[in-house]
Amino acid sequence: MNTPELGLPMPVPAAGLPTHVRIHEVGARDGLQNEKATVPTAVKAEFIRRLAGTGLTTIEATSFVHPKWVPQLADAEDLYPQISDLPVSLPVLVPNERGLDRALALGARRVAVFASATESFAKANLNRTVDESLAMFEPVVSRAKGEDDVHVRGYLSMCFGDPWEGPVPVPQVVRVCRALLDMGCDELSLGDTIGVATPGQVTALLAALTEAGVPVSALGVHFHDTYGQALANTLAALQQGVSTVDASAGGLGGCPFAKSATGNLATEDLVWMLRGLGIDTGVDLGRLVATSVWMAAHLGRPSPSRTVRALSHQES
Repeated sequence: MNTPELGLPMPVPAAGLPTHVRIHEVGARDGLQNEKATVPTAVKAEFIRRLAGTGLTTIEATSFVHPKWVPQLADAEDLYPQISDLPVSLPVLVPNERGLDRALALGARRVAVFASATESFAKANLNRTVDESLAMFEPVVSRAKGEDDVHVRGYLSMCFGDPWEGPVPVPQVVRVCRALLDMGCDELSLGDTIGVATPGQVTALLAALTEAGVPVSALGVHFHDTYGQALANTLAALQQGVSTVDASAGGLGGCPFAKSATGNLATEDLVWMLRGLGIDTGVDLGRLVATSVWMAAHLGRPSPSRTVRALSHQES
């Protein structure tokens, strides 16, 4: 059997899937936020510039949280001006109105709030109940939508399983999703924060959201690969009509508030699968692999992405 050329698996389209998927790249924010050693601002800026050079159109840049909570992202004010000229969308996380003020002052036009589907994680991540956190986000979303041309994303963590509470009931997730949409979020990202979901759960949640009047066009998915299920779960979401997928270059990432959360779905693994299905992403896989190899060298360890390792011959 012939070995595929770099970045060119044999395309065999499958019925019922989207023709194009927008990859919401989270490597520079979610991927780096849990790194113990501080990554220099100049390296982060170069990472984002290289990611933009691969054809990715949405690259989450940083988070305007208080530095004591996520020290790795304490340089948000220094970083954003270094990349704001890039011709791509550069979403940033804003936890509250102060974070929103900081982001808007630098010209950010895509912001995100981050809620939880479970009480335990809301307490660990935001020191609030679910309803208290929603109340905190409401003025943030309202103010952002009052600005010209500002897009608001709502992240929802623990949609499938929680390390303290176990499996998360679907109606519980649907309730918080509806609340985020009703307050004005343009898009929701459904997070499998600890990577325990399986395709049946994904299908069931998306069906319930559709039944609750949540348009699939407003949904993205965010899978972690703790049990090797991220690609299978992504395919299940695509089969339900989802066409926005979060992924992290090189498979970087975790969650500082959920110790069982391992790396995100690797962008390279996602692109390989989507190309094999004949789905367009606009991403140059060779450039993306090179970017992740470059970043891995700065972090001092090989990329966990199987596709990066296969195409770059990185050693474990």
